Amino acid sequence: MKTVTYAHASNVEDRAIREIVALAMDAPAKAKSGHPGTAMALAPLAVTLFSRVLRHNPTEPKWIDRDRFILSCGHASILQYGIARAFGYGLTKEDVQAFRQPHSRTPGHPEVGVTPTVEVTTGPLGQGLANGVGMAIAERLLRSQFGSELVDHRTWVVAGDGCMEEGISHEAASLAGSLGLGRLNVVYDDNKITIDGPTSLALADDTAARFRAYGWHVVELGEVANDLDALERGLLAARENDAQPSLLILRSHIGFPAEAMMDRREAHGSPFSAEVIRETKELLGLDPDAHFAVDDELPGDILESLVTQRENYAAWEARFRSSGEVGISLIRQIETSGVPSRDVDLSIAPYEPGSKVATRKALQRLMDSLSAQSPGLVAGSADLTDNTGVLLPEKIAQTPVTPEGRQVYYGVREFAMGAAMVGMALHGGVRPVGSTFFVFSDYVRPAIRLAALSEAPCTFVFTHDSVAVGEDGPTHQPIEHLAALRAIPNLHVVRPSDANETVHLAQELLSSQNRHTNALILTRQDIPTLSGEAAVASQRDAHRGAYVAHSTPQAMATVFATGSEVHLALSAATKLEEEGIFVRVVALPCWACFDEQPRSYREEILQGDLPSVSIEAGSTFGWAKFADHSLGIDTFGLSAPGDFVLDYFNMNSEAVEEAVRTAIGR
Repeated sequence: MKTVTYAHASNVEDRAIREIVALAMDAPAKAKSGHPGTAMALAPLAVTLFSRVLRHNPTEPKWIDRDRFILSCGHASILQYGIARAFGYGLTKEDVQAFRQPHSRTPGHPEVGVTPTVEVTTGPLGQGLANGVGMAIAERLLRSQFGSELVDHRTWVVAGDGCMEEGISHEAASLAGSLGLGRLNVVYDDNKITIDGPTSLALADDTAARFRAYGWHVVELGEVANDLDALERGLLAARENDAQPSLLILRSHIGFPAEAMMDRREAHGSPFSAEVIRETKELLGLDPDAHFAVDDELPGDILESLVTQRENYAAWEARFRSSGEVGISLIRQIETSGVPSRDVDLSIAPYEPGSKVATRKALQRLMDSLSAQSPGLVAGSADLTDNTGVLLPEKIAQTPVTPEGRQVYYGVREFAMGAAMVGMALHGGVRPVGSTFFVFSDYVRPAIRLAALSEAPCTFVFTHDSVAVGEDGPTHQPIEHLAALRAIPNLHVVRPSDANETVHLAQELLSSQNRHTNALILTRQDIPTLSGEAAVASQRDAHRGAYVAHSTPQAMATVFATGSEVHLALSAATKLEEEGIFVRVVALPCWACFDEQPRSYREEILQGDLPSVSIEAGSTFGWAKFADHSLGIDTFGLSAPGDFVLDYFNMNSEAVEEAVRTAIGR
């Protein structure tokens, strides 16, 4: 029987490829679930990249100046796990045998923090490519700050047909081309197969022309998926072009070398039969009866072969040791994301009690003060920079000419902005803040979800947070958006009560201690600044997610509110007291933060034995956990002046008063 040949592979490379191909069949077969075909076909590419091109050190997997590798087609995760085992990253045979099993180090799709070599969580197609854009931006910023002696790495992405079809790839590639991110290199695995069948069913793009039009350097590799020298030449051609991002188009054959499955849609997402696995192992020159037959000496042999990589690391380490304060500053910035502690006094003048200020404007006051002490702070907007309060005072745009620029103009590309922010945050050394109107959180939501799943410290700023947007009408008036974001696990959705609370909470969100994914929800319209008891409670307890803005020992009911509706609740409480009806007012700026508080604090705030009413200018969905009766908006908005729309939907103190009277039986 003939044996498969991988052209120009060294002994250790050949052994690694064959082992990875075999594992790509064995692991899904054992799990009865998985995607073997892409991993099999791309094993030579991955081995070439890690053995000849990638700047990495398996003995120092978190090396600051390592190249970043992203498997955007995350369904081929077994490829990355096979690489991590073969190249000595500490993944064991037992780990691979536990593929797709509970709490294993080899989940169904790559998850950052779970498996070595995994830099971002991938799976939803196209987002890994956009994460790579963010990582390339972060590298360029750090290189401009600390010099190429300490920061000199690249981002490598492997993407598939699905990544290219998803709309985010258009957004991300266009952004990368306009920014001239020359250290972003993407290999497009053009295997012409998706789950439904041939890509010709739905894809007729000229991908090379498309990316050239975006301003990319495009190399059409052709049929070289099993020729390591040809692959190396293509990868090096990409590495040598620092002026443009590079796309390498590789024609592979899914399922190779399994003759019965090659170029078939079944090879994409279905484990192979025992007979096919046996036949393919014979073609590979492997024992057809052995399962998970890993070569225990392979990781050591590969580590020994990585001469250039070891030399690169040793040279970098020597430069770092002699860099003095510059190197210390780099480490500090990586550890803190380049933002100060929450305890740093930014000397921000508070807003006067009773003054009216839009919370989006208050955020700008914080950005003005925070910027000078935050070399890692990266701000940007999806074409709404002047509207959202996310503008750094120096206003230096991130461009090829000004690589030090920390103001990113994302253009009208909300999804790419969000995914790029995730890449920046997980790269390390920067803290991204991105903004748009709240209604367009719909466009960003998939990236927010992966940010929260990845525990990426990003802050998404959403302004124009309610029907108070007014004349723009129902297309631009968010209704269900607060409920939708609050439903995402591990996401802190923060809607401050006034301008001072905005500054206070935003400083907390952007502090070095805060490692959460955050969504900051701000008003377009001016709202009153809290005074008296409410102002004191806000500054003391808003970071806990809830506080009593108005207390009374004679309380007959509780009114819960967030954001611009807190002042309505306070106004209603004052008027009700004139009737002898005494109510507490509780502001709930962050439900997730409140859920994290001790039970005693939560019970003290909620006072669950009292009748309760809530008011929020959005969907009432979810408020039943706090209130007996909820005032909100459960229909689409209206095109009219903002004040009119608020009154039309009973977002006023009179409605609160009436709801309280009803709640207590008056």
